[in-house]
Amino acid sequence: MKALNIIETAYRGTLEEQDDTIVWLTHALKGAGADLDVLLRANAVNYAVKAQKVAPLSFGDRQQKHGPDIANDIAGLIAKGVGVYIVKDDLAERGISDDELIDGLSPVSRDGLAKLLDGYDHVWHW
Repeated sequence: MKALNIIETAYRGTLEEQDDTIVWLTHALKGAGADLDVLLRANAVNYAVKAQKVAPLSFGDRQQKHGPDIANDIAGLIAKGVGVYIVKDDLAERGISDDELIDGLSPVSRDGLAKLLDGYDHVWHW
């Protein structure tokens, strides 16, 4: 069974958890032997921008010093052999250029999404 995780909603719970739940789940499932790929679309294309930093967050005397490093988490998926696709049209709409992105991404156009999806037994949309 080959599955594609489509991640569209970005930064949901990332400060509380220090990661994206679906990126974390994909790491865990890949480590357990699952055959998974990821498609970043809409606002989640921002996950692939390498120069993002999250400043510490404070609530009264409590400080969260370790913010999420989503670009590094995505790069880790690529290093594990997970194919990470990114929608070129969504990058263009947000003014993100190729030189701002981590290495190893596979760009796909919106017009090419149907063909991409056809290559998977399961498509999970988050």
